[in-house]
Amino acid sequence: MIIGVPKEIKEKEFRVAIVPAGVKALTEAGHTVVVEQHAGEGSGIADAEYKQTGATLVSSSRDVYGQAELVMKVKEPLGPELPLLRAGQILFTYLHLAPAPELTDSLIKSKVRAVAYETVQLDNGFLPLLSPMSQVAGRMAIQEGARFLEKEAGGRGVLLAGVPGVPPGHVTILGTGTVATNAAQMAIGLGAHTTILGRNLRRLAELDALHQGRLTTLALNQHNIEEELRQADLLVTAIYIPGGRAPKIVSRAMLSLMKKGSVIVDVAIDQGGCLETSRPTYHSAPVFEVDGILHYCVANMPGAVPWTSTRALTNATLPYCLAMAHKGLEAAAREDRALYRGINIFDGRLVSQQVAQSQQRVWQEHNL
Repeated sequence: MIIGVPKEIKEKEFRVAIVPAGVKALTEAGHTVVVEQHAGEGSGIADAEYKQTGATLVSSSRDVYGQAELVMKVKEPLGPELPLLRAGQILFTYLHLAPAPELTDSLIKSKVRAVAYETVQLDNGFLPLLSPMSQVAGRMAIQEGARFLEKEAGGRGVLLAGVPGVPPGHVTILGTGTVATNAAQMAIGLGAHTTILGRNLRRLAELDALHQGRLTTLALNQHNIEEELRQADLLVTAIYIPGGRAPKIVSRAMLSLMKKGSVIVDVAIDQGGCLETSRPTYHSAPVFEVDGILHYCVANMPGAVPWTSTRALTNATLPYCLAMAHKGLEAAAREDRALYRGINIFDGRLVSQQVAQSQQRVWQEHNL
């Protein structure tokens, strides 16, 4: 199979879909890998490294899409890329279609076979291709939140760690998944007073035991959310429904409960965000203010640390890419239910129930 890797064109997106070691694994297995020139530079990977491991370098994304049977990306295709997709081609990337009906329409029209990293899901609910970027985003949420709490960045001027004689900052985290638990780990490590809210009481008990009194756990309900908003210097929202739109947990009216200059990092923005006031931002202008509260809503947070993110992503995606390259999508998906669940669009049909429900559309099971 011919696997194509274009250079990402989303603003300030420095990741690339594969590292040279992944190219070597594919080429040694008998496949062809076509990489757009300079695709890896943002992640610290030179063209020569790809060439040394067997990749064919091409000068444009048009060349990549034109040759590839499987296009491997990091982020969803944007305007200039959409006309390059063709019927039967496999698109393997993060898609986050639930809040993106126009992109969904375009992919349906192209009759591409779109497999979304974020909906590849094991029988136990684990999301193996979303998890590494969730780990990065969760850790970055505290790092970025701490930065924008600084007065010169528009925040309250609070040091999350505090100092002797002065209390630490208060971090509130909504959710108990991978993003949330990584955010909690970072906040606790800094010495912040950290509270996590979730609906799964057994998961809260596990986190309580893990952190041995350094983490406050609360049930996720309206009363507890409002009480936490009054105390929080930094709020991290990280509630994810696989393939679906994120629930709106915090209304605009609830912002009035927060202290002026507090910061919200809405990590769920890829799926529409957990706040009524959220809208996607970019690394070049990551925050905006609503009612005195700073909102950080960057939809590709891990793109800011591409050296780490690209390598973590390839570790997770390469086995699935190899399976599709060896067997084709249909046979690979029949053998692996996790990959089967990852298919969102197939030959002009929307086959993801979660995306369909989020967009109030009809869906068709693919029955491969």
